[in-house]
Amino acid sequence: MDYTELKYLKMLAEQYPTIAAASTEIINLQSILNLPKPTEHFMTDIHGEYEQFIHVLKNGSGSIKRKIDEEFGNTLSIKDKKSLATLIYYPGEKLEMVIRDEMEATGHSGEYEDEYLLDWYKITLHRLVRITKRVASKYTRSKVRKALPKDFAYVIEELITEKVEVEDKEAYYNEIIHTIIRTGRAQEFIIAICDLIRVLVIDHLHIIGDVFDRGPGPHIVMDAIRNYHSVDFQWGNHDVVWMGAAAGSRACIATVIRMAARYGNLDTLEEGYGINLVPLATFALETYKDTDCELFGIKYNKDYNKEDLELDKKIHKASTILQFKLEGQLIKRNPSFNMEDRLLLDKIDFENRTVTLDGSIYPMLDVDFPTIDGEDPYKLSDEEELVMERLEHAFRRCEKLQKHVRFLFAKGSLYKIYNSNLLYHGCMPLDENGEFLKVDVFGKKYSGKALYDVLEEYARKGYYAKDHAEREKGRDILWFIWANPGSPVFGKDKLATFERYFIADKNTHTEKKNSYYELLNDEAVIGKILREFGLDEANSHIINGHVPVEQKNGESPVKCGGKLLIIDGGFSKAYQGKTGIAGYTLIYNSHGLWLAAHEPFESKESAIRNETDVYSDSLNVETVSYRLRVSDTDTGCELKEQISQLEDLLEAYRDGIIMEKEA
Repeated sequence: MDYTELKYLKMLAEQYPTIAAASTEIINLQSILNLPKPTEHFMTDIHGEYEQFIHVLKNGSGSIKRKIDEEFGNTLSIKDKKSLATLIYYPGEKLEMVIRDEMEATGHSGEYEDEYLLDWYKITLHRLVRITKRVASKYTRSKVRKALPKDFAYVIEELITEKVEVEDKEAYYNEIIHTIIRTGRAQEFIIAICDLIRVLVIDHLHIIGDVFDRGPGPHIVMDAIRNYHSVDFQWGNHDVVWMGAAAGSRACIATVIRMAARYGNLDTLEEGYGINLVPLATFALETYKDTDCELFGIKYNKDYNKEDLELDKKIHKASTILQFKLEGQLIKRNPSFNMEDRLLLDKIDFENRTVTLDGSIYPMLDVDFPTIDGEDPYKLSDEEELVMERLEHAFRRCEKLQKHVRFLFAKGSLYKIYNSNLLYHGCMPLDENGEFLKVDVFGKKYSGKALYDVLEEYARKGYYAKDHAEREKGRDILWFIWANPGSPVFGKDKLATFERYFIADKNTHTEKKNSYYELLNDEAVIGKILREFGLDEANSHIINGHVPVEQKNGESPVKCGGKLLIIDGGFSKAYQGKTGIAGYTLIYNSHGLWLAAHEPFESKESAIRNETDVYSDSLNVETVSYRLRVSDTDTGCELKEQISQLEDLLEAYRDGIIMEKEA
């Protein structure tokens, strides 16, 4: 035994000072290894659609309904099962509705609880306890105890723990439930136990990118994710551009504002995050008051205030021009990004209303740009410079946005390896031959896993680095990750924003996808990617989002014989016409992998009042030949290592190398 190993075992002996203590821990860890594998939930491309996201999060993509079916079978009616499921999803709101309806039916005041309501409490509590027992059965008592709500921890533990010594178990449990009701704590207890069920049904949540943009509530989604009990996050391109904006990248700030304006979501910035857009609005009103802004229409939803339409068009145009100028500045100071083809403002012929693109001349739909100087088109006007100074200050000082972005850095990354699955948002950049694309990052070529690693390293510097030069490079990389053809989360040859606004010829709008998307079913390529990240291709999967799967046209999210799963099915309403559904989610439990294809969510109010759920069509992707255990997971590997170390400690005790501590 060398010095380092002995030193470690002596440290371990501080925690387990006797043979009995070490042996007990080995037994405990070994018992955990034999429990069923906990359930993982995968979601992606939420794009601010907070109501549907929160509902699917609460129902665990149908996991709670399956637990209800498993527990009650045909002993409960479909109506009662739906009612129980809705209660578990929205306990506070459902309780309020049940009580209000009963009071209205009986004519009693809100403080009076009649016999019907007391019976409802009793029946409901019994059902909830049964579900809790079922979902808790795959965890150790210690883990369940840690998840118990503080106010009712002892009571819930009593109700879900088998009491061998109690002869009349039914009377024992009935008396506990009766006491809960009699002391006026039924409502609080129901809410607490429903919250516990949701925590226990899904052990861990994976968000595979793109919470932001298009939909109205990314800030609400981020709050829900931050408060989730166990979560990781793989950054999407739309997340990274917001991260760049929070870090102070002006190109990212202008991009975020342009997209918010385009989709009628400036309220997300102003009300959701409290970012002051008055300086920008004032500038847009004054500078673009006599300017044609018809090309800058707003793709608004039913909640949009049309009184803001003309102002928002001006903000839309102003932020678009700011974006093109700031992107141009960034590209010019980073020649290694190889994005000179995106420098288009200096290719405009204002007199002839044309632009030169890839050697061809195209008519421009709009050249009414009052702030563009033909001699130096990428220079901000004095007024634009002042606006950007204020916006940069507002984004960097926004407490809520900074809190969300720090969470993305703390819990997120460009990729993650978890239980033999490789998770990333976009793609592995490949050339046309299926080889890892070599990408220039500040003068050095990177490919494969090394490309992900270096981009993530610079992204973190862009937010955290103390050195000004390193932080500036990191900010530029955050924009690079958003829009460069070599970025793993972008995966196209260009971002044709300029062409879509100003050129009528739709051939110029085409954004060619990376070769990855043509090779999704090539086993050799997918196997090579898995090996690049140290995974066994025979027992691993790639799970990603980013590109909506057009189910209505017969496209399947399952690629390469199940080795690759693309689970972007159109959570965003902007994509649902294209996909035909409202999102895919994935569940990985002890029985295998299955996909859920969701129908559009009507509303939270309808879900509670009418007990409607998101209809989800399930697809079994992979069923394992034996029920997976904790020993088959990453956690299991860690526990086995701990057991091995404890066994070494036992041997050291028994050989007298380390002495037990006396009691």
